[in-house]
Amino acid sequence: MDRVLATTDGRLRGRWISDDIHVVLGVPYAAAPFGDNRFRPPRPAPRWSGVRDATSFGPIAPQSAELPGAPVWRPRDEDVLTLNVWSPRPAGRALPVLFWIHGGAYTFGSSAQPDYDAAALAASGLVVVTSNHRLGFEGFGHVPGLPDNRGLLDQVAALRWVRDNIAVFGGDPDNVTIAGQSSGAGSVVCLMAMGQARGLFRRAIAHSVPDAFFSVEHAARITERIARAAGVAPTVAGLTRATPNALVSASDQVVREYRADRDSGRLHYDPVLYGPVVDGDVLPADPLTALAAGVARDVDLLVCHALEEAWLMHEVGGLAEVRSEEDLARFAVDLGIPPHVVRAYHAARPSASVLDRYLALVGDAKFGEFSSRLAERHGRAGGRAHLSRFARRRTGRDGVVRAWHCADVPFVFGNLDAVGAEFLLGGPPDDRDRALSRRMSRAWAGFAATGDPGWPALAERDSPVRIWSTVDDLVDEAGNAGRMPWRDVPFPLSLRTT
Repeated sequence: MDRVLATTDGRLRGRWISDDIHVVLGVPYAAAPFGDNRFRPPRPAPRWSGVRDATSFGPIAPQSAELPGAPVWRPRDEDVLTLNVWSPRPAGRALPVLFWIHGGAYTFGSSAQPDYDAAALAASGLVVVTSNHRLGFEGFGHVPGLPDNRGLLDQVAALRWVRDNIAVFGGDPDNVTIAGQSSGAGSVVCLMAMGQARGLFRRAIAHSVPDAFFSVEHAARITERIARAAGVAPTVAGLTRATPNALVSASDQVVREYRADRDSGRLHYDPVLYGPVVDGDVLPADPLTALAAGVARDVDLLVCHALEEAWLMHEVGGLAEVRSEEDLARFAVDLGIPPHVVRAYHAARPSASVLDRYLALVGDAKFGEFSSRLAERHGRAGGRAHLSRFARRRTGRDGVVRAWHCADVPFVFGNLDAVGAEFLLGGPPDDRDRALSRRMSRAWAGFAATGDPGWPALAERDSPVRIWSTVDDLVDEAGNAGRMPWRDVPFPLSLRTT
């Protein structure tokens, strides 16, 4: 049965991917962000006449990454601000909406990655929207005199499209949950802190939120290096003259320079050049400060992080090597981690290698402790917050497969057989993995529908935390000795070390 849907910009024809799930792909929610629109806030998408074919993903944002099973960016691709909608057959009632923001260090990735296929989530009774936004310098680079955080503004524009159109797909515009992992989760908590996003969503899911926020001064220093590498002036005129491809290439060059320079501080270890800029305008305050002040207390929050986040970055060559005690001490200074925390990790892991302690510190400093604090501060400020941790491990062909960064994503999407998932899982999924996936997907669906993921929210005297593994557990956070060394360490660390 053909299905034509009328949106505010024109009519769409998608396709049925099963008897019960319909999908539309590559729908513009804003105009192409190039030409006169480059480095500007998103502008309205042009309307079209007739019926637009919406059966394939739109182009992805400028980047150099080539991810398994996903499209690559080509220099002539410009109409990159598109979204996709998976919807069940009309049920006679408006369904909760889940709006997914992809990860990728604010630099790479897209909604077309195989592990983000939302058919299984939609089958749980959700209308699921996934979207692309500007990345790298185009989305987060500082351009003097023009708005920072253009990638976040793109997400706001996509959410406004959802507000205005999702009822056509059977979704409830008053029951929208935003969700993301890694930089997508960072975007989620930024949206919670942004006035421009107020009222566009009711709940938020954030998996592995990175402590990666920049001051305007730090972002400006990055721009100077990028402009120098691209051979242009660090001005609107100079940066506009550089092609998107030139800025992608310049960014890759600067990453290599930071990695080679042991005296470059934090960026030597994990050279992520771009991220949300605390500019006092688009992003008035860093999310941890904003949530602690109660600015989003009316938004329900579900937080998760993996127990061994940084082992993935090490596996794919994303982190600088640290193998001596001297190097570990220097790393801690560069990241602003006090010596007593380093000593505590040694005492807790007396037989662990320097590399393992380094990776544990990276994962906890950048993701684990920061994510946990976001949930706790939100709860203390009067919001409702649920906290969970992904702990699933197994023995694979090459030894123990850790609970590392991104491994939780195929589980919540129900995509354990997607291209690239086997690497994250450490081999083909087994029956216990599939059962865990069903439980995690149900938790998302329940939270998006009612605000209840299946375990209690954090409370002043009761701190229940769901542990996701092949055998789940519910533990009291009060007994988590691993977090004790961080108790008096002020976060965000990123704003203290830039």
